[in-house]
Amino acid sequence: SGIQNDDDPNPGVPYEGTSRTGFLPDTDAGNEVMELLVRAFKNRQTFVVGTSVTTGRSNCVVWNGIHHKTNVRGGPTRFGYPDETYFERVKAELAMIGITPPEPADPGSDSDGD
Repeated sequence: SGIQNDDDPNPGVPYEGTSRTGFLPDTDAGNEVMELLVRAFKNRQTFVVGTSVTTGRSNCVVWNGIHHKTNVRGGPTRFGYPDETYFERVKAELAMIGITPPEPADPGSDSDGD
């Protein structure tokens, strides 16, 4: 909770905070997506102040268009797993806001400058 600033929809108006829990499998793909989601969070791209689609309340913290899995089970309709295309979809959403995996190092490059 706090007061909205000039980047928010209603500067000077209080907003209501929230708490969310996301789930990713402990796999190579899950860990890669976790690193990308952490970067998005640190860049303040995960949440915005807006109107909740779920409750209709205004001036509250809401998701900012990056899909997260908030259930372990239930499939895509319940924001859970299994969801065969989730990793590809979330990486595409993240790429649209400039969050991409680091380029792999060129094994032929000489890192010591010789």
